[in-house]
Amino acid sequence: MSILLREVTASDLPLFFEQQLDPEANHMAAFTTKDPADRPAFMERWNRLLTDDTIMKKTVLFEDRVAGHVMSFTAPWSDYLEVSFWLGKEFWGRGIATKALDLFLGCQTMRPLHARAAKDNHASIRVLEKCGFKHQGADRGFANARDREIDEVVLNLAPDGGSSSLPSTQSAARY
Repeated sequence: MSILLREVTASDLPLFFEQQLDPEANHMAAFTTKDPADRPAFMERWNRLLTDDTIMKKTVLFEDRVAGHVMSFTAPWSDYLEVSFWLGKEFWGRGIATKALDLFLGCQTMRPLHARAAKDNHASIRVLEKCGFKHQGADRGFANARDREIDEVVLNLAPDGGSSSLPSTQSAARY
């Protein structure tokens, strides 16, 4: 199984756009944009991300095909460095997300590193756990994909492999 990371390029964006249109993927991710079908808003957001050097963003390649992306950013809702990942549905269930996140953690060496996931997004939570993230707490946030506030899990990866202190915060829209 060949999984590689490379810098995100503008040519990846049409594939990312198509991947994030899937209703099941949006429901699972929960913290998505208000309208995933709004291509101009998607492109505007990603063009902003591409020019922001404070955000580490990588394209996930599975056997030379664009499978998705992984990134880290300082979250405006917490001021903590957080990680986020998305894979196209056709790449789910094969260990690709776990390997991609593990590779990413070799590039993004700043710790602590935090993550959040919808409480019922067991697959993403398991990926984070396999990569060493520990449960830190719980929170609630408005999930655009579900049009309501939902429970989320807060995890982190501390320098020593333990968990660091992270206060619960009310969260808004996600990256």
